[in-house]
Amino acid sequence: MPSALAQLILIAYYSTLGVLALYGGHRLVLVVLYYRTRRLEVPRPAPPNEWPRVTVQLPLYNEMYVAERLIRTVSALDYPADRLQIQVLDDSSDETREIVARTVAELRACGGDIQHIRRANRIGFKAGALEHGLDSATGELIAIFDADFVPHRSYLKEIVPYLADPKTGSGLGMVQACWEHLNRDYSLLTRIQAIFLDGHFLVEHAARHRSGCFFNFNGTAGIWRKQAILDAGGWQHDTLTEDLDLSYRAQLAGWRFLFLPDLKVSAELPVDINGFKRQQFRWAKGSIQTARKLLPRILRAPVAWKIKAEAFVHLTNNASYLLMVLLSLLVFPAMVLRRGSPITTLLVFDLPLFLCATASVLAFYATSQISGRAGASGRLGQLVPLMGVGIGLAINNSRAVLQGLSKDVGVFERTPKYKIESRRDNWRSKKYRVRTNLGTTLEGALAAWFIVVFLLALQWGMWSSLPFLYLFLQGYCYMYFLSLLSGGLGSGAPAPAVRQAPADSGGEA
Repeated sequence: MPSALAQLILIAYYSTLGVLALYGGHRLVLVVLYYRTRRLEVPRPAPPNEWPRVTVQLPLYNEMYVAERLIRTVSALDYPADRLQIQVLDDSSDETREIVARTVAELRACGGDIQHIRRANRIGFKAGALEHGLDSATGELIAIFDADFVPHRSYLKEIVPYLADPKTGSGLGMVQACWEHLNRDYSLLTRIQAIFLDGHFLVEHAARHRSGCFFNFNGTAGIWRKQAILDAGGWQHDTLTEDLDLSYRAQLAGWRFLFLPDLKVSAELPVDINGFKRQQFRWAKGSIQTARKLLPRILRAPVAWKIKAEAFVHLTNNASYLLMVLLSLLVFPAMVLRRGSPITTLLVFDLPLFLCATASVLAFYATSQISGRAGASGRLGQLVPLMGVGIGLAINNSRAVLQGLSKDVGVFERTPKYKIESRRDNWRSKKYRVRTNLGTTLEGALAAWFIVVFLLALQWGMWSSLPFLYLFLQGYCYMYFLSLLSGGLGSGAPAPAVRQAPADSGGEA
């Protein structure tokens, strides 16, 4: 290989690994912040003398399997009936409409203040539905639950006092509860997703909140002060992550957020790999859209540098998937070029970068599992396949990042829910299954590439490279073959989504 080309490959390899190491190092910073602040707790306030009026919003779109479960669960919340309003914001185009109408009518006949609200179109998707419902919301507090959530009866009486208390509630705009999972042990995929989300809530949210940085509402299982939504400019639909967008705007407007790690709300994890990839695609694309929209404003805002730095990493973190795809193409050529290099070179350059890029991920998710959660020892064994799945998502989420850089908002494609609560439940014969796409073909190509690469590394005795190569091999093979097995539309296709109309960004940068 010409020396100039070899140098170019090595420069690109080390540069890519270096940036990934920086993002990995940030995970270690969050772990350190988590441990430094883990003893900081917000005292639980006493119940208010007079409970404030609450509106619970339930945004739905084609959720025939879980809509009734959600509506009945929310209607059974333990809260003064004369202080509770429920809005079912139903944009559905299939059988869900009749299920919702029947359930709402039955509950209204029993005296519940519950409304079935439908719009003439689906403009703005979830954000548009929430914005539409806010116009007729009578509550000073707004609780939101997605279709796959099952809040326990005492949820409102546990969370509302933080906003109603004169001390803790002053300037408090949103309180976020922690997610737990109805079907965590359904499959390897759901166990890995649960660990991903544990890391996000138990380490990221806790570290950001307790260290005074901005963190985000997760779109569900949280409660807002209505005035905070209005002060921030309301729900806007120029991104696919309306919750992330509103969160930053509200905190820039001066409102405080609170995270309650001990207040758990159960939800259903996607059991279909293609549904999971669709969810990850939307989250990754929306975060880049939010970064493009709000980062200039955040960097100009009169807030502490640590808030700006944390917001920058938070909103741009998904760009690391593009680097992961590049690293996938460079890792083996770089390893071949470095064959025979002195061990000191590997220890000085390769080992620190490798540890920051990979060991940091292990430390981050291990922390989430040992932070007082039952069964942590058994879950630590799932960290290696978790890292593989993270790599396997690189193609899917890189496509999302590239689309997020454009001004086209795109279509809000919902994550299918099948009411899977135990291992006995079956989803393969149900509607809403997601098709495979071009990304699956690219995952297959990279799976084939790493099969060849791994065999060559074995033949050439590159023993120290095998663990690193195995992560790529495992990730792309798992993603590709599981996507093929899960692909298809089942017994029927969901109604086509409405493409987003251009939205007014409300003057945001």
